[in-house]
Amino acid sequence: MLMNSSQQKVLDAASQLFFHKGFHGTSVRDIADKANVNVSLISYYFKGKQGLLEYAITNYYEAYLETIEEALVTNEQASEKDILKHMVRRIIEYKQEHYQMSCFIHRELSLDSIFVREMAVTYLAKENHFIKNTLKAMLKDHKQSRMDQEFLYMHLKGMLITPYVLHNEWKNHFVGDASHDHFKRKYVETIHRWIDFIEKEPQKELAIQVNIQDER
Repeated sequence: MLMNSSQQKVLDAASQLFFHKGFHGTSVRDIADKANVNVSLISYYFKGKQGLLEYAITNYYEAYLETIEEALVTNEQASEKDILKHMVRRIIEYKQEHYQMSCFIHRELSLDSIFVREMAVTYLAKENHFIKNTLKAMLKDHKQSRMDQEFLYMHLKGMLITPYVLHNEWKNHFVGDASHDHFKRKYVETIHRWIDFIEKEPQKELAIQVNIQDER
């Protein structure tokens, strides 16, 4: 979504205040003061605080899904595992780039209006489709049950959202841009190792079964 400088200032201010004070703890006056704009400007562009929230979430998710789609398109010729790894990297990079809004959405979205929840469900359904299909493509030659694959998908989704749901668990250990870059790099590497593990694990089980049969 294209925004002028005043709209962007309001959006940035709202993201910071929603992160620190929550949606219900933030007033339109707080946002206007933080953005150094007139309160009437927020009403003009966003129809109030609720409209601003809906705009911010829509803006966040549309750019987020574009990021995932670009990760898929730019790696069409790569292996399924490499496509999944690249997608994971871009997801974490995006969430770190929009850290405060990521934390706010994951923490408080369920407390807001029915409209916002329904909008989020629409976007999350698309996110789930992209991630789940990419994971299944990597595991297509494996013999896990459908339930096992669903559990693996739950694990992956959990890793992608945990730093933003439980940000208080680790935020004191990472201060400043350089530290956050270090976290991003190490956390992506950890998820990549998990992807390597689940891809190879069925092969290890098969090798064990073959060895057992040979011994017999």
